[in-house]
This record gives sequence, structure tokens and C-alpha cells, in this order.
Amino acid sequence: MQWVRPDDAGYDEARTLFNAMIDRRPAVIAQCTDAADVREALAMARKHGLEVAVRSGGHSVAGMSMIDGGLVVDVRPMKRISFDAESRTATVGGGVTWGEFDRAGQELGLATTGGRVTTTGVSGFTLGGGSGWLDRAWGLACDNLVSVDLVTASGNEVTASATENPELFWALHGGGGNFGVATSFTFNLHDVGPEVFCGLLLWPADAARDAALAFRDYVHSSPEALGANLVGVIAPPEDFVPAQMHGKPALAMVIVHAGSVEEGREAVRPLQELAPAADILAPRPYAEFQGMLDDEPGQFNYWSADYHDQFPDEAVDVFLDYGKTLPHESSQLLLAPWGGAAARVDPASTPMARRTSRWVSHPFALWRDPAQTEEAIGWARGFRRDIAAFTSGGVYLNFIGHEGQDRIKAAFGAENYARLARLKGEYDPENVFRGNQNIQPATAEPAAP
Repeated sequence: MQWVRPDDAGYDEARTLFNAMIDRRPAVIAQCTDAADVREALAMARKHGLEVAVRSGGHSVAGMSMIDGGLVVDVRPMKRISFDAESRTATVGGGVTWGEFDRAGQELGLATTGGRVTTTGVSGFTLGGGSGWLDRAWGLACDNLVSVDLVTASGNEVTASATENPELFWALHGGGGNFGVATSFTFNLHDVGPEVFCGLLLWPADAARDAALAFRDYVHSSPEALGANLVGVIAPPEDFVPAQMHGKPALAMVIVHAGSVEEGREAVRPLQELAPAADILAPRPYAEFQGMLDDEPGQFNYWSADYHDQFPDEAVDVFLDYGKTLPHESSQLLLAPWGGAAARVDPASTPMARRTSRWVSHPFALWRDPAQTEEAIGWARGFRRDIAAFTSGGVYLNFIGHEGQDRIKAAFGAENYARLARLKGEYDPENVFRGNQNIQPATAEPAAP
């Protein structure tokens, strides 16, 4: 255990998060190497009446893994990674990132659904559900869970699986960090590589509509092994991009295929035939693809999201219009198809509502100049306002910040939220773990007089 306090040399580095908008100063950061350290940290918080936040990857856009004046349980030192090729499972510590996970699995040609950038933490991503490039092929990250080890608010160590604490295991399939500090995860794995067909297609804004409509019409009939997202971007000044497109709005398709390279070429061909201005699809190691869209650190972030059961032409037009007005060269507007394995789960197996939604839209505002904050947040909120007529009412919580309790309840539905609240009342009745998309603990009914 390492305690990091405001006067220590590493304090500022230890409290820095992915989102540069967040500048919080905890009283102490407990850098934990195992479950015993977590127990000690939570006991310290109870003794001194400190509020608690839990940090793994630090990618929460709302900064939920950092707190002013409280205690941060930092599990990043928990870096154990163990692969079992025979059982096709992997067990990883609560501080592992998806880049570390994927690079370790690359050697065995095995992976599971991971984050869309390598710096995302396995823990928060998975507990929030876990939508990645290949969720149509493999399901969400939480769908691939075998077990989770937790330390509860009272300091107890528990394991949740299909056979051990199954109700808690259900809650951890999207219920977030409401029930304890996750110290270890075991996942089922899938074959990937050693190389996959992957990369990027790019169109200028004036040629984007036909490509976007064709993508929408094709992707849900395409092989489930095809992970393809539509992304509004600013064309980068790279050699593979025509010079006349540099720095201008463009439409990208980010593509990866989970099967063989030959199968990937065939699945992607209908998209390549749409005459992109740039095409960098090629065989690459899966772990290399996972890092292709990593964002530079130190940027301001504001995200939101919505589910869609359909995405008609009018919705495509809204998407494209906002793709032409990105507030910064790092900003993106993402449209991700759901379906396939992610939609075939038994609705009762996870608390996440509307798993059969066909699309997720995700305005992803990034910028560097604080003076641009109002414009950037206004852009993301404006997209949500103008796309609202085509939304289904659901939301994927990993894609949003603090947007109120109604949005949290919409992610689960009334029945699932009530069930989660009962579990919260059992495992964390004092709401110690409230630095998250918070589920309020249900209180016991008063006894009859």
C-alpha cells in the first residue's frame, strides 16, 4: 500500500484524470496492490469519515473516480494478468487497462470485447456493460464475465459468479461500481488473429451522405464478426488522406473483423466499393488496431449518448450536419450498431434495459482551450436535442457523464432499477460507493406498529 497525500511529490500525477476538465484534490490516495490494501483503505475512510471514490482507468468523463477532500481507492497497481489457453479464460487485476489486456492476449490469439481505446480501464468499462468494436461478434464485456472478486463497503471479500452470489453477479453486468471495489475479473475469451482485417475508410463531407446511408443499410445484415462504426471526424493531416481534405470535416468508417483476414476482406468489400477518398484497411494485429484511435491526454471532454431502434434518413441528416460542425479537431460523432451477440442475451441476465436497440449515437466533444468549453458542450447537447425525435429513451451509461437520476433509471428500466436498489441496500446501505452512476440504496420498510 502506498499512501499519496497533497504534500507528496507524486500527488498531482496520481490525481490527474483522462478528462482535463476535472481538477479535484483528494485528502489521500490509497494505491492498492491487493484486496487487503483495499480493506485497509476503506477502514481508513470509515475511521476518519472520508467520502470514497474508486479509480481504475480514470476514464469516467464526469471524473467519478476522483473526489475533493476524500479518499481515493486507486487500484491501478493491480496489474496481474493470467491467461489459460486450455479453458480459454483470462483473469486480470482491477487496475489493468484494455491495452495491457489485449497485448497479453495477442500472444495467444485470444481476446474479449474491450474498450475502443487502450487506456480505458477493464474495471469501469466492464462493470458499466462494456460496448466495444466487436460486441456484435462477442457480446458486451459483461456478457463474457465468468466471475468478479469484490471488496464490499464493510470490508468483506466476496466472489460473484453464476453459482456464487448470483444476484450480485447479475448486478455487475452493467450496474457499475455501486456494490464494491472490483479487484479481479475472469473473462471468457475468443479467437482473434494473429492478424485481423481492420482500419479506416474516409469520405469528404460532400460525399458523406450516400456512404452513410449505405453503411446504415448494410451493417445489420453484415456478418456479426464485422465491427464497423460510423464516425464524424476532422480529417487529419496524414499521408493517407488527400491534401485537400486535411483539417476539414469528413466521414469515417472504423472497421475491424474478428474472423480470418480473407473473411474480413469479403465482409468489408461492400463498404470499400463506396469509393472512399482514403482506405487504410489492411491485416494488422488486433492489439495494434485497438490503439489506432487513442486520444492524446490532457484534453477537455464532454460526452453523451442515446439509443435508437431505427435510424431513418432524417436522423442520418442530423448526424451528418453535426459531423460538419465538430468543435475541435479531436472531437468525434460516433454511430455504433448494436445487435448480434450483444442483443441475443436473455433480457433477464443483465440489468441493462433495451439490449435489442439497434444503434447508439455518441457525441464525443474534445477540446483544448478552456474558452471553447461552452461551444463544445453546446455542440454535444445540440446534437442530443436535434436527434431526440429518433431516440428510444434508453442510454448506455458508460458513454455519458452526470445527466441526472432519470437517465440512470432509463438505462435500467423501473423494474431492474428497483432490483438494483435492493441489492445496493444489502451491499452498500450507506452508499459509500456513490462516485458513479449512482443507484440509491433501497431502505427497509418500517416495521408495522
